[in-house]
Amino acid sequence: MSQPDLLAAPDDWQRLDRRMMLVYPVREVGRFIVPLLAFFVAGTATGRPWQYLTIVVPVALGVGRYLTTRYRVANGRVELRRGLVSRHVLSAPVERVRSVDLTASPVHRVLGLVTVKIGTGTASTDGDEKLDLDGLPVAQAHALRAQLLRVAAPPAPPGPLAEPVLGPDGVALPAPAPPPEPAPERVALVFSPAWLRFAPFTSAGIVIAAALVGGGSQLLGSLDLWDDLHPEQWVVAVSLWVAVVVGLVVVALASVVLSVVGYLLTNWGFRLSHGGGSWHVRRGLLTTRETSIDDERVAGVTLHQPLGLRWARGSRLGAIVTGLRTTQGDSALVPPAPRAAVEHAAATVLGTAEPVHAPLVRHGAAATRRRYLRALVPGGLLVAAAVLARALEPGVPWWVVALAVVLLALLLGLAADRARGLGHGFLAGHVVARSGSLLREREALAAGHVIGWNLRSTYFQRRQGLVTLVATTAGGDQRVEVLDVPEQLALALVARATPTLFAEVAEVAEVAAQP
Repeated sequence: MSQPDLLAAPDDWQRLDRRMMLVYPVREVGRFIVPLLAFFVAGTATGRPWQYLTIVVPVALGVGRYLTTRYRVANGRVELRRGLVSRHVLSAPVERVRSVDLTASPVHRVLGLVTVKIGTGTASTDGDEKLDLDGLPVAQAHALRAQLLRVAAPPAPPGPLAEPVLGPDGVALPAPAPPPEPAPERVALVFSPAWLRFAPFTSAGIVIAAALVGGGSQLLGSLDLWDDLHPEQWVVAVSLWVAVVVGLVVVALASVVLSVVGYLLTNWGFRLSHGGGSWHVRRGLLTTRETSIDDERVAGVTLHQPLGLRWARGSRLGAIVTGLRTTQGDSALVPPAPRAAVEHAAATVLGTAEPVHAPLVRHGAAATRRRYLRALVPGGLLVAAAVLARALEPGVPWWVVALAVVLLALLLGLAADRARGLGHGFLAGHVVARSGSLLREREALAAGHVIGWNLRSTYFQRRQGLVTLVATTAGGDQRVEVLDVPEQLALALVARATPTLFAEVAEVAEVAAQP
């Protein structure tokens, strides 16, 4: 049976699935959990049962959210309407859709529902301004995603046999060939439990620990439990240094455990596949998430190699998507994984391995000097300040000077690594740029998606003949920057990547230079 054409649906506004009546009230209770606990504690202390009535408020808000939410997909547009007192109507044309995200929390999975998050490339920091359909049945969500990403329509159901068409000589002409079957889904990369070893080399554990500490502190403050803590009564039988070391060890172990757990919950069951003209990324243990990006929107890839992952010989992969803002976070293709696996996935997405593995053009001595200068100035001033403090005040310990020297050595090592990381090239039809040390990135952008170039230079760059070359794409803030490249090399890259555009710019410049 063929699927209904949701883009040609009636103009009537539709409700979300009725099963969301079980989800919205629970979600609102979770949002109000801190004040509800405070009211419960206060009500228990007074001995009156009025605190149980407070749960009616979030439940009523959840029911009201469901009753006042409508959506429709018609006339080539996706529209969402919500709110009773303050009405919000969001609308976007189908051709503006850049990605479609299918997310299912544990509650959604039990009920057979998903949340359809439609990415249109517009910036949005307010949750009420996001084009999210929460929730739809799984089958309906997949059908909507396929049609929004302009997947080929399924074949029509068989009908009655048509009369044969006769040629001029009275001979029946051959019947037209049926449309080709869509290519089966091709899996490019799947999750391996061995990838968990890369979790401690990310910052996820520290972020989760900080969030838990902040949330716990807020909860204690809301319940007025801080007043019951008396630090002056604590007795510590160890020295301060021992306590500091033990505390750092505990924090490090907690960060490792939390990072592994967070990685497991986020990326378990990861699969990168291609089918129906789109790239699909599926992952998640409790909350599953499936992101689909249309082939026409994928302009290139970015290999992210933070310092920790580089030490562990790991990396992660993101897509350069035209019209999609980087802050939306929908462009992640591969989580932290072995470098070889990530590079294989990058070559599969690009269709060639040359932009991923081929050597790049170095930026020369001037760019290297800039990196060392940026390290020597603050590091040298720090060492000079420590030596001067020691000379003027003999009570300053020597370890302060030693620490300043160590920091200077670390800055110089960082400068050397940043200089080694600089490079660019035009490989297999892609503009490739690499830079960074603490967060090294190698970006590959297809030349066909480059719509313009920006050449920027500061006063200090101009004195050394360097520029920052920026290749821009259509819509959004996706771009590729080539840092501190000699001007002649920058112009040569522009000429190779976009010869037509370069010739037009040169012609305009020549005409403008004429008297």
